Amino acid sequence: MTTRYSEKLARLRAGMGRKGDYMIADAKDADVTGGVPATGPRRDARGKIVGARTRPEFLDQIRKVIDQDVVDIMLTSAGNMDILATSGAFDGRAIQPAFRANETTCVWANVRHAGYAQTPSRPYRGADLAFVPANLCLYSLTFNNDTEADARALEAYAAFRREARAAGVAHFLEVFNPNVPGAVGAAEVGAYVTDCIIRLMSSLTSTERPEFLKVAYNGPKAMEELAAHDPSMVVGVLGGAGATHRDTFELIAQSERFGARLALFGRKINQAEDQCRLIQWMRVVADGEVSPEEAVKGYHGDLETLRLRPDRPLADDIQITADVLRFDAAVLSV
Repeated sequence: MTTRYSEKLARLRAGMGRKGDYMIADAKDADVTGGVPATGPRRDARGKIVGARTRPEFLDQIRKVIDQDVVDIMLTSAGNMDILATSGAFDGRAIQPAFRANETTCVWANVRHAGYAQTPSRPYRGADLAFVPANLCLYSLTFNNDTEADARALEAYAAFRREARAAGVAHFLEVFNPNVPGAVGAAEVGAYVTDCIIRLMSSLTSTERPEFLKVAYNGPKAMEELAAHDPSMVVGVLGGAGATHRDTFELIAQSERFGARLALFGRKINQAEDQCRLIQWMRVVADGEVSPEEAVKGYHGDLETLRLRPDRPLADDIQITADVLRFDAAVLSV
């Protein structure tokens, strides 16, 4: 079955993107970040958090999102994708399945009592490409302005590309901001990451290049610069930490305005009171049908109808809390 992802990506690469082509991915690969807390909150019938999801509960939630058939990409760990794909979860759906091919040590943040995220990220790959459960996967890199660490990461990526080609699996590339404090100045992070990406991409032939990029939203200047440098490369943003739902909708609207063509949300979806309702409002924001503020109000209205208690009152949830989004929202309102 043809996926929405493949159709939209083809139009975007041809410079023929249209309304509705901004893609939304559900990043349900949190289990590779470690342990019991990673799968997100279990909720009772009123929406109250009563613990963490078990793996079967996590898989059930993923199936609900797949059955909704609104997101364009469903990303999971290789182990969970194997279960979903072999059980026919994607049959009759236009969603592109994808799995995480590696997990750099900076993402091991949900291992309780561990401090992996405080040291320079190192490459690690748990998934074996001899047993790929989907034809698309995610590979991530973290640059820390450290010659040895960054060269090691790039060498691991080169080895991965060779194996991916041999396995016949395509990939998209996620580039995190530095995880070591002070790697570069706070105001220079966007430019630093952009230049690292462009320098890397210059060595890749068309058969080696990722299908698209996934980067942190470092503000309009960085996003515009990266997206404009090579129009053939589709650029997306990662959702980042959980925050208000206004932050979620603002990220979609602002990143789309400044050149991003997709967003991959992990915690922002996984921690929601009702994931499918949130995804539906994400879609209409991406399509320009409602403003981020209107989407927050609409989502809270849905929660009230469902008799689900929101994690935050509307007055709090409608606020922008991420600095990069708060500053840009002021600019956009002028």
